Amino acid sequence: MSKYSFPDNLSGRHIILASGSPRRKELLSRLGIPFDVARLDEVDESFAPETPAMEVAPMLARRKAEHYRQTHMRSDEVVITADTVVIVDNTVLGKPADENEARRMLEMLSGRTHHVVTGVDVEWADGSLCRSAITEVTFAPLEEHEIEHYIRQYKPMDKAGAYGIQEWIGCIAVSRIEGSFYNVMGLPLHLLYTMLCNIPPIHCGIIIE
Repeated sequence: MSKYSFPDNLSGRHIILASGSPRRKELLSRLGIPFDVARLDEVDESFAPETPAMEVAPMLARRKAEHYRQTHMRSDEVVITADTVVIVDNTVLGKPADENEARRMLEMLSGRTHHVVTGVDVEWADGSLCRSAITEVTFAPLEEHEIEHYIRQYKPMDKAGAYGIQEWIGCIAVSRIEGSFYNVMGLPLHLLYTMLCNIPPIHCGIIIE
């Protein structure tokens, strides 16, 4: 794709979304930014049990970015990586391994408030930024047959917390949301756009955080 030229600070940069997520690809396209998608090699997404729950998503986003930087990155690229987790009772819910785990996750979320955290990392040749977005989501109580219907029809094993807010379950279960809706889908667009706007023009500075 052509080099991105708006905002002007990104002129001459090649935007790369390093993610296999179709939702993140679709969301990023809404910003009107020309970009290419690069699938990451397998990246270890485990973390120590003592890791604070709110720090897991940005830590994993940065790990993905560092892997891309070490193996694929070119000097003109701006690379975006992200990771999303659901947190309830200070427990991190990632992607369920199977239907039984998806069922347990949805039972944990039923009738309760949880937090969705997405860590976003943006890397370029001489700098990087890493930020998190946090959204508070409240579920109405779910009936067993509603959970079973959702799992059978939507197969949410590729989604943190075993649900997609943009799907049927979001329509019938989400009674309240505080924060970015797009964050719950997997890519907080306002935060990402702000981060991209803060990248210095080529050869005009270094930001490392």
